[in-house]
Amino acid sequence: MPSNTRRARERAGTRDRIVEAALTVLENEGAAALTIRRIAADVEYTAPIVYQHFAGKDALVRELVGHGYRLMMADLSRLPDEPDMDRRVLRIARAYVRFATEHPHLYQAMNDATVGADARRQAAAPAIGLVQELLTDWSRAHGVALAAPDEACEIVWGALYGIASLGSLDSLSPDRTERLAEQALTAILQGWRTPAA
Repeated sequence: MPSNTRRARERAGTRDRIVEAALTVLENEGAAALTIRRIAADVEYTAPIVYQHFAGKDALVRELVGHGYRLMMADLSRLPDEPDMDRRVLRIARAYVRFATEHPHLYQAMNDATVGADARRQAAAPAIGLVQELLTDWSRAHGVALAAPDEACEIVWGALYGIASLGSLDSLSPDRTERLAEQALTAILQGWRTPAA
């Protein structure tokens, strides 16, 4: 095996260890405990080694945000197929808020201002695309023309974000958070299906 290939694999392995250690600290202790020195100590490297992979804490948090959205997409992708479009939307809603409840510190990092809006939107793009596709399929199934599909997606995303944020702050139980997400999406979908007076 060429030494370049081995070094590249070792470098990727080191980066993965750093990300996993940072994720563990974030998930267990929150963003305040996440420092380059702490991560370096947890993976038994010096801080300069961590800086070879991440320019600083902000770059590491950006990586964790991307990782969080990949985890969320993996959860959403594992949902069983549901032929009924309304139930499919509600299943996605419940899964979204469940993710936030199960990963409160990661979810907060995925949505706070530590990472710039453009970087957050880029990391969230696959999940947003999934919601857009879901709403397109829903509107076709019901013969509902959504006047502004992008705005419809933002309405759904905003409703889920708001309820998930309440749940991740421990002000709601996980079951209640999922029920509220389902109720909110049911009301939104019914509103879109009801012709304007």
